[in-house]
Amino acid sequence: MSSECSSYLNADRVLVSGFSCPRVGGDARAVYCCGFQDVKYCCDDPHSFFPYEHSYMWWLSIGALVGLSIAAVVLFAFIITVCVLCYLFISTKPRSKLDTGLSLQMADSGTRGGSIC
Repeated sequence: MSSECSSYLNADRVLVSGFSCPRVGGDARAVYCCGFQDVKYCCDDPHSFFPYEHSYMWWLSIGALVGLSIAAVVLFAFIITVCVLCYLFISTKPRSKLDTGLSLQMADSGTRGGSIC
């Protein structure tokens, strides 16, 4: 089994020509083309295989998806908890007005002020 690493521009903007893996005189187990757009090399880890034209490895994107999924579940659980607590707070609130302990009464006009004659 072998793979081809296409040509690329390295970090110094120098064109590096394509090559086949495994390289002559290199490790015979390094049959995968690994690396990024600006550096490519032969490796033996199939999880570092570089099949995409983007500058990241596929297992990094899977890790990001797993992390985002966990964050979404935690956020969803938080929102559900807040909604349930708000509902319980509103539904257990007394329906009648609270008694403040003070009774407001009209002053009786006959007992106050007396008569002016």
